[in-house]
Amino acid sequence: MNISAITYGNWLTHGSQIEEDAATACVRAALDAGVSSYDTADVYANTAAESVLGRALKGERRESLEIFTKVYWPTGPGGPNDRGLGRKHIMESANASLKRLQTDYVDLYQAHRWDETVPLEETMTAFADLVRQGKVLYLGVSEWTAEQIARGAALARELNVPLVSHQPQYSMLWRVIEPQVIPTSEREGISQIVFSPIAQGVLTGKYLPGAGVPEGSRAADERGSKMIARWMRDDVLTAVQNLKPIAEEAGLTLAQLAVAWVLQNPNVASAIIGASRPEQVTENVKAVGVKLDSELLKKIDSVLEGLVTDDPRLTAQG
Repeated sequence: MNISAITYGNWLTHGSQIEEDAATACVRAALDAGVSSYDTADVYANTAAESVLGRALKGERRESLEIFTKVYWPTGPGGPNDRGLGRKHIMESANASLKRLQTDYVDLYQAHRWDETVPLEETMTAFADLVRQGKVLYLGVSEWTAEQIARGAALARELNVPLVSHQPQYSMLWRVIEPQVIPTSEREGISQIVFSPIAQGVLTGKYLPGAGVPEGSRAADERGSKMIARWMRDDVLTAVQNLKPIAEEAGLTLAQLAVAWVLQNPNVASAIIGASRPEQVTENVKAVGVKLDSELLKKIDSVLEGLVTDDPRLTAQG
């Protein structure tokens, strides 16, 4: 399946941080910019994000879109089958996602995490049944280790279903997939669809060392602040400011540089971007097609030396 180099994602925005009119305007901006791929999950905003995306895409030619969603995290009141990758939860979640997204099928259905409590054979068989029912076209996983990806790929081959993607966190600052996940994925014919290429906004340069966080920013949001905390240190924020001349040399904003950086990896098929304003989508899409030469990449590594996280043991902690 071909997808756009930029995927529009609605984690932490649709149904929670921004009003639906603003969310719809961001989707319209993505469509206008040529983005055909849209990523969500049943757990985002406790199912509301899927509903918002379904309404925003209503009326578009379905064949021209690639719609991705995920299953694993709880979306119900906390019953014994309200979470995980057991057959019951997968089947019920898939049917509920299709209703919320107002579509007969999703192009990519992803295991949102690894489930230690369920045999992988049960999970993959349930996914295979959804493929054979025509409700799912392709399968993916998210934040799996290299070993888990290899096991899933082997079962997918046995079941003759297409496991094509892995969705991890990946950015200039968070490179834990490089040592093991990417080499394994390349061997298995799996591509990365990466999230947080701008490190939850840190790589835009809007957070300044020694300064308070801007009102309305991710760091000011109760949930978002927990995820961004690992980078809200003066040494990291100072280094990001030192990336500005490199971005200017390339004719890019810091955010565009960050997105272009992840897209340089040949195993990365697409970078997921979120937005609270349409102009953010329009600007970030300009990173597509940008080629960063080896000297510029070396400069980036030099500025970020000692600040990059690349321990593969942290793969599932993204």
